[in-house]
Amino acid sequence: MTIDSLSSSYLNECRNALKEEQTRSLAATNHWEDVDRPLVHADWDALYKQIGPLVESADPTSKQIQTLIAAHYDIACRFYVPTARAYVGMALNYREDADMASFHNAYHPNMVPFLADAMCSYAHNNLS
Repeated sequence: MTIDSLSSSYLNECRNALKEEQTRSLAATNHWEDVDRPLVHADWDALYKQIGPLVESADPTSKQIQTLIAAHYDIACRFYVPTARAYVGMALNYREDADMASFHNAYHPNMVPFLADAMCSYAHNNLS
């Protein structure tokens, strides 16, 4: 399953789920005040440095990549626990927000589409 194989209405539901879940979480946690943001960013940096060299050779649905995406999801959960739709929404945000795309593609020029498909697969197979 790739993110581009999903219907536009489902993708819109995912965008909305991300926005709604993040908004609720921000309000409930005083804008995630207890999250150690420098540690989160360091952990994502280390993870993306592991994923980057695999983008050209690995299948986003492979066990190796899905294990790394599980780590990505665990890091995201330090903010709140995204549903499957919100996690796909996060992948869409990486693709659609220019700053997020630029940030992620700095690790590899094709990091964003790779992450999008890997996150979509993870959400479909592991989240509700």
